[in-house]
Amino acid sequence: MSLAQQFAAYAEWRSQLGGNLENLRAWLAENELNDAQSDLRLTRLAERLREDRLHVAFVAEFSRGKSELINAIFFADYGNRMLPSSAGRTTMCPTELMYDESKPPCVELLPIETRAKNAGVSEYKRFPEEWKCVPLDVESAEAMQETLRHVSEVTRVSPEAAENLGFAVDEDSLESFHIGDDGLVEIPRWRHAIINFPHPLLKQGLVILDTPGLNAIGTEPELTLSLLPNAHAVLFILSADTGVTQSDLAIWREHVGAPEGRKKGRLVVLNKIDGQWDELKTEAEIEAEIARQAANCAAILELPPSQVFPVSAQKGLVAKINADTALLARSRLPDLERALSEELIPAKQEIVRDNTESEFNELGMRTRGLLESRLAGLREQLSELTELRGKNKGVVEYMMGKVRTEKEEFEAGLQRYYAVRSIFSTLTNKLFAHLGLDTLRSLTQSTREAMLEAAFSKNLSDAMANFFGVTRDSLAKSKGEVEEIHKMMNAIYRKFSVEHGLKLGTPASFSLLRYEKELDRLEGWCNTHLNTMFQLVRHDKQHLTQKFFEEVALQVRRAFEHANRHTEGWLKAIMAPMETQVREHQIQLKRRLESIKRIHQATDTLEDRISELSHVETALVSQIQALEKLAWAIRQSLESQVDIRDQMVVNL
Repeated sequence: MSLAQQFAAYAEWRSQLGGNLENLRAWLAENELNDAQSDLRLTRLAERLREDRLHVAFVAEFSRGKSELINAIFFADYGNRMLPSSAGRTTMCPTELMYDESKPPCVELLPIETRAKNAGVSEYKRFPEEWKCVPLDVESAEAMQETLRHVSEVTRVSPEAAENLGFAVDEDSLESFHIGDDGLVEIPRWRHAIINFPHPLLKQGLVILDTPGLNAIGTEPELTLSLLPNAHAVLFILSADTGVTQSDLAIWREHVGAPEGRKKGRLVVLNKIDGQWDELKTEAEIEAEIARQAANCAAILELPPSQVFPVSAQKGLVAKINADTALLARSRLPDLERALSEELIPAKQEIVRDNTESEFNELGMRTRGLLESRLAGLREQLSELTELRGKNKGVVEYMMGKVRTEKEEFEAGLQRYYAVRSIFSTLTNKLFAHLGLDTLRSLTQSTREAMLEAAFSKNLSDAMANFFGVTRDSLAKSKGEVEEIHKMMNAIYRKFSVEHGLKLGTPASFSLLRYEKELDRLEGWCNTHLNTMFQLVRHDKQHLTQKFFEEVALQVRRAFEHANRHTEGWLKAIMAPMETQVREHQIQLKRRLESIKRIHQATDTLEDRISELSHVETALVSQIQALEKLAWAIRQSLESQVDIRDQMVVNL
């Protein structure tokens, strides 16, 4: 089974899980067991599954056969090269291949001049008018090839203009630029490209990121701060005829590799091994030469040899198109695909599974608790009414008084609940005072002023360090408020469970650890690329300030935006079970009292009421069984997996 087939199996798993969640949402609505929050959460879960993306980044210097490798791994079934692949530079700007059904097939191109403004590519994605859109004729291979050549376009500008756009035209990088007799330098015409193409894999959520060389990576901070770190797999491509060049090593050390060696989802590809297929050498000699090259690359990159995959992308593509199994095996492409599957599909499935499971478990537990609370209240009513059989009016009055007393005690206990709501609101306000975006905006403004007013390099450095120090302190204080809220809700859950028999379980937990780690990563990047003596001396404060806020502060803001959304969801999730159970218990107590009143006033016969409640009991038991059946189907979907070891899809 090819990687494309395995990815299709993963997409089918995701679709099945989404369908089961939709069945649960529809059943809850049909049985009037949903509320606005539950319905919204299930709808969002289903939408996230439908819109789920699997990001694979290909990183290499020019002329390493990167585009051919993308064609060979993902698009051989198309029967032709989707991406242009020829000698020289075929991709000049970072390019995303994906599919958005709301748009027609096209190539969207962001002009390189947008680099002069303080906005990242993701910001420009909100403004389609800033992009040049070229229609993509998917019915014609020739027309498609012609349209895709736009990603190879260049423009010529003065060295000063190139410098302003982020291209450092200095002695160390002159060989990367084509400088004409007129003194103009050649730079990419486009800053970023998005190819919207209705290929089956792209329709299923695959997103391929093609990054063209050190110049593009080094000058587009979103690649190193966001796109590459968030990719589920990164393939770093070398050429067998050059090995690890100086520029390859620079990309690996600065943007791809990890100091500790192996990094999850990072694979090194030694491409173009067909250049070693010499008819004057034996097969063993050829294999030994390829093994030596792979070992040498592994040593330079400080990796175990098992992480370097020698392949011939061109021969692998030809073999797939011509169904030549012998050539495919010799290209070694299946070995790379197998390794990519082992890194990519299980890791992505685990992320989706964990995110879905935590949401589903909380919703399922809440709904089950609600039904069990109704059933317990109903059975208590049945027990009380059954005991009234053959009893005189005085016993009925006593029972009515007992339920009334219980109702009054619960309503008195509600004062504690209302007090908790008030404290909860106060703690929530304190939490968002630390975590909220208003606080971050204020810090951003004061940091900008401090950097622009800085008289010395040390002042600039201190301002950047202070920015991270304050944001880290805000997260630490937010963490304390989260712990305080959880501790309080845990205590009130237990108290109401013991005193009033509410089925509340344990309040949902929450952690800000992922955002602490994100701050660590961003500060590390800043200390490597901006807050260094070399950068502080080389660039003026205006330039450094612009780069800090365009590249670093923007990513910190996004991290805080995500933290705010997740925190708001948790606060709703932790309070909702309490609100639901309290409301349900009030309703049950009221019904019990009304039921005994009707018996006492002889407006309803005892046996009729017992029979009516028995029917309701049967219906509730059936609802619990139906809920269990739906939950079982979802759990089965969550537990099933795409088994790449045997290259087949199995259900555990």
